[in-house]
Amino acid sequence: MTTTTLAVLVPLLPFLGAVAGLLLGRTAPGFVRPLAVLPPLASLVLAVLVAVDQAGGQAIDTHTELTPTGSVPIELSLHIDGFAALVAVLVGVVATCVQIYSTGYLRDDPRYPSYAALVSLFTSAMLLVVYSGDLMVLLVGWEIMGICSYFLVGHYWETPEARAASIKAFLVTKLGDVPFLIGLFALATDAGSFQITTVLGTVASGGLHHPTLVALLLLAGVAGKSALFPLHTWLPDAMAGPTPVSALIHAATMVAAGIYFVARLLPVFQASMAAMVVLAVMAGVTMVGSGLAALAQDDIKRVLAYSTIGQLGYMAGALAVGDRGAAVFHLLAHGAFKALLFLAAGVIIHASGTNSLAVMSRMKDLRARVPDAYWTMTVALLALAAIPPFSGFFSKEAVLGAAEHVATGHTEQAPGAAGWIVLVTGLITAVLTAAYATRLWLLAFRGHGAEAPDHGRQPVTMTAVLWVLAVPSLVFGLAIGPLPDWFDGRDLTPVLTTSVLGTGLALVGVIVTYGAWRHTTALAARRPMGAVAAHPGADAGQVEAEAEAIAAHEPAFGDVAYAPDPADPGRLLLGPLHRHAAVGFHLDAVYTVLFVRPVQAGASLVRFLDREVVDTYVRGAGALPRWLGTAVRRAQTGNVQTYVSALLAGTVVLVVAALLVATGA
Repeated sequence: MTTTTLAVLVPLLPFLGAVAGLLLGRTAPGFVRPLAVLPPLASLVLAVLVAVDQAGGQAIDTHTELTPTGSVPIELSLHIDGFAALVAVLVGVVATCVQIYSTGYLRDDPRYPSYAALVSLFTSAMLLVVYSGDLMVLLVGWEIMGICSYFLVGHYWETPEARAASIKAFLVTKLGDVPFLIGLFALATDAGSFQITTVLGTVASGGLHHPTLVALLLLAGVAGKSALFPLHTWLPDAMAGPTPVSALIHAATMVAAGIYFVARLLPVFQASMAAMVVLAVMAGVTMVGSGLAALAQDDIKRVLAYSTIGQLGYMAGALAVGDRGAAVFHLLAHGAFKALLFLAAGVIIHASGTNSLAVMSRMKDLRARVPDAYWTMTVALLALAAIPPFSGFFSKEAVLGAAEHVATGHTEQAPGAAGWIVLVTGLITAVLTAAYATRLWLLAFRGHGAEAPDHGRQPVTMTAVLWVLAVPSLVFGLAIGPLPDWFDGRDLTPVLTTSVLGTGLALVGVIVTYGAWRHTTALAARRPMGAVAAHPGADAGQVEAEAEAIAAHEPAFGDVAYAPDPADPGRLLLGPLHRHAAVGFHLDAVYTVLFVRPVQAGASLVRFLDREVVDTYVRGAGALPRWLGTAVRRAQTGNVQTYVSALLAGTVVLVVAALLVATGA
């Protein structure tokens, strides 16, 4: 079997699994779990074979015309380079782990068959994006992921939070997809083709007529799909979906698609220095803002969601300084430890019965209830905080090292301003990342108070995959030596300057957060629970009620319930900024003023015009014949004398009228 055939089967198998799962979900429920797990597992094996055959060498290219268009052709084509080969393996690993985990996590869910089928379809769409060599075919996978995320985020559609979150995710990403589509058409018009190799050849020859406009249009779609500022607000609210879905979206699909797209078409963006600076600013604001917001969140999944936004900022920063190798390296490392973080969080939520870190911090010995989640999440948090020798250290240092090279003028593949923006904001984010990772670990596993509830043991399918994902979280960075061929031959070993700075700042974040936690814990021990509140006058009952509100449901559209914890170091570290960071710096409120209210006002005006103006004419058109009919009906009395009198009167009127006309003539 040729490599091309294997590559075609990689996205095809999960698609066939999704179709079969939907068809057999009700009639043959015993096949649902095998159909959920086996296709992505087989796809993973084939993706590994493709990666081994490609071996970081010459890209595998093949194409056939899909349909004649009369102008720019649309072709079913593959373009598999080292980046595509490795990202496909990541997608296969995470999707398989998520499907195995879900068999235990959703074992009693009546909608599990449709859920599993949608996850397989989601996986197939991402693999289509990864392998596709044609921008229109790539767009198909891009949009299928959008609709799959809508259904999966809204899986618990009985709750208003899930419904609102799914609609928000769909609308915000579509807001970016409209200019993205225009940018694709403009790009194909200049290149005369949707094929990626042809487009890149056109850019290399200087045939792109409006590079800045095209790049900015494409960046709008990337910002929506990959949750970059300012279109990142949908991702924290998407936590209303099942936890395995969060792992899939955050680690290997959806948000990874935008970063991967820019990496694949990086020369298009490098053709405009202005676009590179814009991307650097987006990355910098995304990194710092999400780090501050993560430090203020109470829901464990929202902390991880803002963490994902920050790490996507790092990847975008690497692209902004022209280093797609560093961006994809961090994408791969992040995919492993972020999937692990979400799946471990699912185990913790299952054991504690709550999403709230404030509530978890009042449970002692929670780590004894979930030893697998405790140890594997510790590994993942160390990788997230970029502590050596965990994978996140190597991938994050590759980003900072690339930024340092551009900032100091060692390379001219991007503007120096972009290098400085990414370097400074990246170092600031290193402190914030270590701080919120430490805070999450302390509040979840070092709580004091009552015994943690015993909700029973977690299924082995939920705990086994944690150890599978812990391996790359620990050792993937150490394996970078044999992989430079897959990364354009670039040496991704850490740079001394940024390694020392980044690690030192991360350790500062850990130490300061631990000190703040010790201080707040000591203060909380001297006063009754709930004596400290986020607002004056709140008593212990209010604090507990707010904590329960967070545990009960996810807030929608940024209206975050505010349940303070007396032992929360984030409150001490952020001070007065904490309240604003907890609601994402009110960006949703800004969008409400700028977009939601004007649209609602316009809708109200249209409804008024439709009901009070248009309907008035319609009602009038119906009323006039009705009135005439009523008048005629009243004339039908059944009295012959009345009819004869009316006939004679009418005849007289006609005769008089005729005489008048004749006289006038």
